[in-house]
Amino acid sequence: MPSTARRAAVREEASLDVRFGVHTGLQNTTIAELHGLWQRIEELNFDWISIWDHFYAADNTGNPHCLEAIVAHAALAAATTRVRCGSLVYSAGYRHPAVLANAMATLDQLAEGRVTFGIGGGWLRNEYEVYGIPYGSPGERLRRLEESIQCIRGLLTQEVTNFEGDFFTMRNARCEPKPIQQRLPIWIGGGGEKVTLRIAAQHADGWNVPFIAPEPWAHKARVLDAHCERLGRDPSEITKTVNVGMAFNDEELFRQFGPMAEAVRPSVFTGSVQQMVDHASAFCEAGAQYLILAMRAPFDYEGLERFAAEVIPAILTA
Repeated sequence: MPSTARRAAVREEASLDVRFGVHTGLQNTTIAELHGLWQRIEELNFDWISIWDHFYAADNTGNPHCLEAIVAHAALAAATTRVRCGSLVYSAGYRHPAVLANAMATLDQLAEGRVTFGIGGGWLRNEYEVYGIPYGSPGERLRRLEESIQCIRGLLTQEVTNFEGDFFTMRNARCEPKPIQQRLPIWIGGGGEKVTLRIAAQHADGWNVPFIAPEPWAHKARVLDAHCERLGRDPSEITKTVNVGMAFNDEELFRQFGPMAEAVRPSVFTGSVQQMVDHASAFCEAGAQYLILAMRAPFDYEGLERFAAEVIPAILTA
């Protein structure tokens, strides 16, 4: 049986209800390289591929070699046929919500209904400052985020959108054509317990937080559920996900993440297959529905192939 068919058969009999994805960083790479990587990820039977939204490399080194997100998102949609095409996450501070809504509506047409739109408040201060984009306080960034989500949801689902906020105003605003999906999923990125998770509980279809160990992830998931209960929303309506590293050894960890390696280590799938299974099981027991491997160039193709062939089947049948 071909490897992809074998893994599909394993999924059919899996004891865990979890899906796997790959988050592909856009720094130090090319669209041509990403095109081949995305197609291989899909062939390996992953369910999700996403891109990030940065103008500079997301490692605080000041490296400006980074592809633009909307164009890369479109390339991802065009290069694949089955996977969900996600973003983790667009920054609410970089584009007007009308720009994002119209882009996502068109992208969903291109992807034939496979787009998931992730958005967050933004965090990489350096790239705001070098371009003269207002960064603002944490409170300002989160208020902008919440207004953006409301505007985008309205434009993607309503014939006409009216909105009055501190950051955005819309008067009889339209977005046509609409996405193929009746409700294009909106995910919130971030782990702030007082505001970000409340915004997710109130407005989002999904939630993602990167580079966090299972125990604190479980705590934040419980906080999200508590916000849902206070707002009268069923917590099961929100897809809970996590971005994790994947490195079979320390050399690969430092090659991918450089100065961030120690900071991301608590999240990383590393060591033996059994150690990776135990790590995944802790997330799954806490309610994670997607485990998304965050990869950066130079991409570890060998590790990805091994994870798909050895680790995923072991996780699913654990």
